[in-house]
Amino acid sequence: MFRRPRPDLSSLRWKIAALAAVTAFLVVAAVGVLVHVWTADDIRYRAEAQAFNGLYSAMDTYRRTKTLADGAELDPAGLPLVLRHPVDGKRHTAYDGRVEGNAGPSFWAAQRVDGPGSRVLAVQVNMSPELHTLRQLDVTMAAASLVALAAAVPLTVYGAGLLARRLRRVSETAGRISAGDLDARTGPTKGRDEVAEIAATVDRMADGLSQLLRTERQFTADVAHELRTPVGGLLAAADLLPAGETEDLLRARVRDLRGLVEDLLEISRLDAGAERPVPARVPLGAVVSEAVARTGLRVEVTVAGTEADRTVETDPRRLERIVSNLVVNAHRHGGSPVEVTVEGGRTVVVRDHGPGFPADVLLHGPRRFQTGATERGTGHGLGLTIALGQARLLGAELHLENAPDGGAVATLRLPAPPSGA
Repeated sequence: MFRRPRPDLSSLRWKIAALAAVTAFLVVAAVGVLVHVWTADDIRYRAEAQAFNGLYSAMDTYRRTKTLADGAELDPAGLPLVLRHPVDGKRHTAYDGRVEGNAGPSFWAAQRVDGPGSRVLAVQVNMSPELHTLRQLDVTMAAASLVALAAAVPLTVYGAGLLARRLRRVSETAGRISAGDLDARTGPTKGRDEVAEIAATVDRMADGLSQLLRTERQFTADVAHELRTPVGGLLAAADLLPAGETEDLLRARVRDLRGLVEDLLEISRLDAGAERPVPARVPLGAVVSEAVARTGLRVEVTVAGTEADRTVETDPRRLERIVSNLVVNAHRHGGSPVEVTVEGGRTVVVRDHGPGFPADVLLHGPRRFQTGATERGTGHGLGLTIALGQARLLGAELHLENAPDGGAVATLRLPAPPSGA
């Protein structure tokens, strides 16, 4: 059964929609309250004025004809107490909040007639019809507000979705650039708002970064190619020297220099995308053991599982290169003992017991010509860089961390075989 994905309520789209809905609700509520209060005050004001004017007309009629008109009454039973004994002959008004059936609240106007001790003439104006109209107005405004919110919220979600998609496009471009895709660009965007400015800034940043990285890679490749021939000549010349301590020292230094040039050439090929893996079905444990043996270093190798479990499809030459670089790095910058474990059928773990990886390497990953910390020893910072590049070429993951009890741990996870293979 197909299920629609649940919306991510933490996304910018839904936050903007929620903010717009809350703002619209507050505006509608404020307008509704203001209209209600203003209308209620207007009803009371008009009722008071009607009672006052009605009493004036009724009093004039009563004085001339001694008859009651305009709904006037003499000493009515429902007259509020404050109007029963007016202190002078002036007209007075009072609000009566009592509700009896369909009558009330109301406004009363009263005035004493025929001198002191005489009776009181009063007029009552019932506000019930107007208040009923006010309640209908409240209901109408509430319904209209709900309709407006029902129409505004989807429009806001749609508009926020357009903004979120534009921001997501910029974010995806930045992610591709950080992953090494120097040709990734956001491209032209609609509008001249802040999102368009951000997109243009990211593209300009990518142009500058791409140019800097290409210049660095070209420089590395040029230096490696230019040094390869003279280094080969130095090595040949060293072979002609008479045997002795000087010859051994010179030969070792020239050999180190040739290794550095070869590493630079390998990095330049990886950067240029000129390398292609040649996969084959190989026993993982045997390849790892052979790679460790070629280093000539003392390492404890542990291979778990059966031979069938340890068979993987990968490029054995590049796998050996990764393992040997990790082992040499562990010996050069870490501490003994160095342990290599093959586990889970496609995972290789290289661990030393030294000071561990520096925080900068754990945070940003290995960088060429940077060893991270002096306590990790000396070097050119190329071993881990090459291992990481070769792992990416194989589609594998190389994870660097420090063990809780000390020491650096490098974990290589080869990709799982495709389904059905």
